[in-house]
Amino acid sequence: MNSGPGLFSDIGKKAKDLLTRDYLSDQKFSVSTTSATGVTLTSTATKKGGLSTGDVGALYKYRNTLIDVKFDTQSNIATTLTFTEIVPSTKTIASFKLPDFKCGKFEVQYFHYHATLTSAVALNQTPTIVLSATIGTPTFAIGAEACYETSSSKLTKYTAGISVNKPDSSASIVLGDKGDTIRASYIHHFDLVQKTAAVGEITRRFSTNENTFTVGGSYAVDGLTVVKAKLNNHGKLGTLLQHEIIPKSLVTVSSELDTKALDKTPRFGLALALKP
Repeated sequence: MNSGPGLFSDIGKKAKDLLTRDYLSDQKFSVSTTSATGVTLTSTATKKGGLSTGDVGALYKYRNTLIDVKFDTQSNIATTLTFTEIVPSTKTIASFKLPDFKCGKFEVQYFHYHATLTSAVALNQTPTIVLSATIGTPTFAIGAEACYETSSSKLTKYTAGISVNKPDSSASIVLGDKGDTIRASYIHHFDLVQKTAAVGEITRRFSTNENTFTVGGSYAVDGLTVVKAKLNNHGKLGTLLQHEIIPKSLVTVSSELDTKALDKTPRFGLALALKP
């Protein structure tokens, strides 16, 4: 793919990932293995509250085609097909779910040195069409996204954003919810591998005059262990410890505490991902 401004979904993604990725409040266990033919099999079991679920997935890459199939305990079969460079500088993604065909989606992404375009269509009788575009460079990008409902012939969503990226930092502003919310974020990395970083994010909802300010960060204790923490102005404190027990196998422990209601029991999460 050409080096360009990236997709619209990439605007603000680094800051959002640092504040949300790997934070969990349930128990999750997964095991992945790769066969000699290149098929990666992953089995996952999740317990949330008193409900336990599981799934088995298979991932296979053949030339420019990626096939991802997942079976879960609710008898659903989810399949995603990704084709790269069918047409130069494009990526085509087709996804569908059985027996619920209404969850299907067809998406085409086009990458250029100074622009990216994405078009996604839901595969049902009254499809939803999502269009997004970004122009700029890897350093500076501005973009917009719109969602059109064919059943009502109305735009149900439109979002605009801008980002400025440097090797060690990234800043973004996103105007969403039809102009009702604005989110600004900034992330700064302190090492080349980007495991030690600080992030700040502020969101304002104009209809309610509500502001949410969140600060967080991650710190690489050593090459195998990372700790993360985040705190917002509503008193929600989240912490996380992730350790690589063997190469590519991670154990993650996280917790969430309401500092304004210390009588409440903190929420804890545990995840173990093994890749023998």
